[in-house]
Amino acid sequence: MILLSDIEPINQGVSSAAIFGYVVVGLIYWVATIAAYWKTFTKAGYPGWLAIIPIVNLFVLVKVAGYSAWLGLLWFVPIANLVLAIIVAFRNGRAFGHGGAFSFFLLFLLNPIGYFITGFSNDTYTKPA
Repeated sequence: MILLSDIEPINQGVSSAAIFGYVVVGLIYWVATIAAYWKTFTKAGYPGWLAIIPIVNLFVLVKVAGYSAWLGLLWFVPIANLVLAIIVAFRNGRAFGHGGAFSFFLLFLLNPIGYFITGFSNDTYTKPA
């Protein structure tokens, strides 16, 4: 007969390993995003260290897209933040000379990869009008 107390240590070991894996993947994603934003911000004329501050980097992304930082308050509105993220991705893609497919797939869906490309490539930043 298997008792419930015999099963619990197995479940705890699996869940703690899974949590550790999620934390490691999350930290790698976070560091990659900071590095990509840092280089993109400096290319756009903003201080790169602003990429380290979690909420401020979203406002700087809005500024890089050519909008007022006040528009960044929409990041806190549930449906509007998704629409704003797509618009900012398209505007930033256009500012660095890329098209819609690049902007949607790499700047919106896989943003560290897209911002690595815009930051470390020979793309030039043109402030959107």
